[in-house]
Amino acid sequence: MIKEKTNTTLTFEDFKTEVLNDYKIAITSRECSLLGRREVLTGKAKFGIFGDGKEVPQLAMAKFFKDGDFRSGYYRDQTFMMAIGQLTIEQFFAGLYGNTNIEQDPMSAGRQMGGHFATHSLNEDGSWKNLTKQKNSSADISPTAGQMPRLLGLAQASKIYRNVSGITNQSNFSVDGNEIAWGTIGNASTSEGLFFETINAAGVLQVPMIVSVWDDEYGISVHARHQTTKENISEILKGYQRDDKAKGYEILRVKGWDYSDLIATYEKASAIAREQHVPVLIHVNELTQPQGHSTSGSHERYKDADRLAWEKDFDCIRQMKLWMIAINIASPEEIAEIDLKAKNDVLEGKKAAWNAFIDPIVKSQKELISLLKKIAESSNNKESILKNASELSSIKSPLKKEILIAARKSLRLVQNDSGKNELSNWISSYITENQPNFSSNLHSDSDLNVFSVKEVLPKYDENTKEDADGRMILRDNFDAIFTKYPEALIFGEDAGAIGDVNQGLEGMQEKYGELRVADTGIREATIIGQGIGMALRGLRPIAEIQYLDYLLYAIQIMSDDLATLQYRTVGKQKAPLIIRTRGHRLEGIWHSGSPMGMIINALRGIHVLVPRNMTKAAGFYNTLLECDEPALVIECLNGYRLKEKTPLNYGEFKTPIGVVETMKEGNDITLVSYGSTLRLVEQAAKELMEVGIDCEIIDLQSLLPFDINHDLVKSIAKTNRLLVIDEDVPGGASAYILQQIVEQQDGYNYLDSKPQTLTAKAHRPSYGTDGDYFSKPSAEDIFEKVYAMMNEVNPAKFPNLY
Repeated sequence: MIKEKTNTTLTFEDFKTEVLNDYKIAITSRECSLLGRREVLTGKAKFGIFGDGKEVPQLAMAKFFKDGDFRSGYYRDQTFMMAIGQLTIEQFFAGLYGNTNIEQDPMSAGRQMGGHFATHSLNEDGSWKNLTKQKNSSADISPTAGQMPRLLGLAQASKIYRNVSGITNQSNFSVDGNEIAWGTIGNASTSEGLFFETINAAGVLQVPMIVSVWDDEYGISVHARHQTTKENISEILKGYQRDDKAKGYEILRVKGWDYSDLIATYEKASAIAREQHVPVLIHVNELTQPQGHSTSGSHERYKDADRLAWEKDFDCIRQMKLWMIAINIASPEEIAEIDLKAKNDVLEGKKAAWNAFIDPIVKSQKELISLLKKIAESSNNKESILKNASELSSIKSPLKKEILIAARKSLRLVQNDSGKNELSNWISSYITENQPNFSSNLHSDSDLNVFSVKEVLPKYDENTKEDADGRMILRDNFDAIFTKYPEALIFGEDAGAIGDVNQGLEGMQEKYGELRVADTGIREATIIGQGIGMALRGLRPIAEIQYLDYLLYAIQIMSDDLATLQYRTVGKQKAPLIIRTRGHRLEGIWHSGSPMGMIINALRGIHVLVPRNMTKAAGFYNTLLECDEPALVIECLNGYRLKEKTPLNYGEFKTPIGVVETMKEGNDITLVSYGSTLRLVEQAAKELMEVGIDCEIIDLQSLLPFDINHDLVKSIAKTNRLLVIDEDVPGGASAYILQQIVEQQDGYNYLDSKPQTLTAKAHRPSYGTDGDYFSKPSAEDIFEKVYAMMNEVNPAKFPNLY
């Protein structure tokens, strides 16, 4: 058991020292907020959203935040990050300025607004650090309540580590599951569905999670009476309070300006969550927001005089000062001295951060000005070039883009001059140096990226026939996976007891237990959140979304959180989550969706894999478990009962990612598709062969990444014609596929006919098999489309069908 820390073990001098140190952190944070706002208003920073008014409760929270713990928080938690030693004054301002140097702004290297915090979970080579030896913060996102689903998974990881034996790499991630996941959220954001979904799921799962609600009564200008029933989130959550009859939450309330009560409250919450694995909600009320919501407006516009006066009186730092004076921690003069030093320290830190940000840019500015003056001397456009140089020189605090604009505009003026090459080379070098600061790390750069895994073919007995249901291939491969990877687990709606709705997990829960093969509630966003959080802590989760159509409930979390994680941390965090779902052709509006265009455009940063059968799908799972990147695997919903050969090497065969497969060679036209539709393409191709049209069929296999070997353009160079068959809506995934082939692979060089697409109708299919036939491409549609294209080539041989 963890022994509770109590203030009675401290001498008064120790206690005084601790309180004074806390106050120094609080007042330093406040000065950062005040000066940060000024930096925005003077134009040095673009936008500011600060943690003023929340300082004292964050000090209390930090006292019980231990090595190995994780934060999933809110963009006002700057005081907490300072208190745990993960944010300096210089780093605060570097984030405000958008410094692209990861050493200066370790939170995101300028990729996120200030106030969005993260710690580094990975070494330079992408391998895991020992997360139990450091205090951890998962990377923040701006969408309100978007931090909540991930919080659930961070907490569940502790439960897994405490209760599942045999996880061989646990020492880097957990000490007996004693870690707490700490969440923070503003009171207004508790109105979001993601908050309620997470709260409910954590109560069901009973995980070590502490949620602090910072309640200042407003959401920008909207008062709590418009946000929350009874204007009180803890009041309406009382039904979650645990008692002798049922498990649930411990719900605590505390005033945000009461330093001593805050410490006692967080001490109690920490003991409950860490030892008992019971979730705790702490409603921290009577907080203020001295500067309003952000630098984009003033709170004087919507708060009346009485409220503003109350906020001044009950500012948490003012109340802490009064309390310190009352119990003889410090005199008013001593506090004033601390305040003055903090103000000076923040001013000096701001100056250092600004110089670190602006000096390299000014250096480049001077370099370019010198170069422009040099090449102007021998140019026919001397005056125009010197004007560009003068305008650039007049910018006191230049941006990188302003330097590049001046250079590129000047390049137009020296096309026939001797200085062209020198200026062109300077521009190329500048872009090469700077573009990665804005574009790197969308995917893993480590040796465990998806391209590091080589294809391993399924092995078969020479007498093997296609007599196994596809779902059995998946089931037996999952069995091999769970044996091979003790850190692997799967969860989703109906995934446990019945072995998923298509029995691809039949018997797995009985064999591997309810924690590794788990049922969940109907709550897609937090299913994904569970996976993100557990993957951030070294587990290998597979999150199952029952049907592809239901993915829409989780798209926001996948897009804003998971897909951007490596990018927004510049490769300092990773969550190699595998998302399993099933979709494509079946009956009805809600079980036949193929919104692939939406998916591939919203999920850049997540690999999107579209296997045509269950052997290919199983191979993708085997590949992904050797990688450190997230992916979405979409199984064919109508393929679980189709017959396939039984492999001999379950868990070992691997489907390559980003590699297409030529299913049939041909000479007349290239047919490109994926997933379930390929079976119709094969059928149509057989019928087309009967009338003398020889089709080449290519299975894309993955949409993100797309044909990394450019095999599609090689096919088009042979056939000179292209048809993309897709069951998404017109202009959906087919538009992306065409763009990749025609533009990225220069396929237009080899086309003798207009490249075409054959897609579903713009609406969803109506119910029944007829709905599918009349809504999505059929074998007859494919036949007639190809035939019509060949009619254009040779009308005599292929006369009009209609």
